[in-house]
Amino acid sequence: MDAVPKLPIGEWMEGFVEVLGQYKGVLFDPVSIVISTMVTYCSTVLAEIPSLILILLLGAAAWVFAGRASMVFTVIGLSLIHNLGYWDETIETLGLVLTATMISIAMGIPVGILCARHDTFRKLVTPVLDLMQTMPAFVYLIPAIFFFGLGEVPGVIASVIFALPPIVRLTNLGIRQVPAEMEEAADAFGATGWQKLVKVQLPYAKSTILAGVNQCIMLALSMVVIAAMIGAKGLGADVYRAVSQVDIGRGFEAGLSIVIIAIILDRLTQHAGKKERNT
Repeated sequence: MDAVPKLPIGEWMEGFVEVLGQYKGVLFDPVSIVISTMVTYCSTVLAEIPSLILILLLGAAAWVFAGRASMVFTVIGLSLIHNLGYWDETIETLGLVLTATMISIAMGIPVGILCARHDTFRKLVTPVLDLMQTMPAFVYLIPAIFFFGLGEVPGVIASVIFALPPIVRLTNLGIRQVPAEMEEAADAFGATGWQKLVKVQLPYAKSTILAGVNQCIMLALSMVVIAAMIGAKGLGADVYRAVSQVDIGRGFEAGLSIVIIAIILDRLTQHAGKKERNT
């Protein structure tokens, strides 16, 4: 094996990134502006709602979608976060997670539909999805910082790369699970491809797609600490600061707040998916 010269894959990638860097202003500045605006808008809207009202609204949503026990947990959990003094950081974290989730859904569902309809496209996309899910996050943080600088934007980019694959895969799976009889009936009634997608395939696959959204949210939330390492605000920044200062108490409180948010979002989206399956 030593006789085979080392392939300069790293140098090729550096050259590719340098070429893209020459057009950074044209290619990436608009993306940076859009993402930064989305994060600011989501955080501002949530911050404008009084904390007590937001806690009650989320508690009511938990009651509707997940039952009384989840409602009690949501109200007590969010009240605990407020009592610990991490409310503003929680709002910033939710802004980042919501932005990453919305971008992932906007990109993932159309790609998943194309994967379900075209086997060749799916075969081309699958290795890319594997790469996105298995590549250590720190590797793609380097070009993200190079193109977008420090702050929320590269954090959202990294979260999208990590959270996008499940929604693509589950959208593809949900549409492929539509019974052949239903598709044949739609064809027999003369449905167009768009009508079959909107009226048959997407409604049948809705619960599976919602499972993908659930995974997407959880993965985006799991990236908040890594995003904090490149300047993103929120609970991840408190965890990162606590680790660097060996502040056990602060790290535990911020980590506990992230766990509470994760459980609430998981119960809401998970039970919403189950309701779709039961209807």
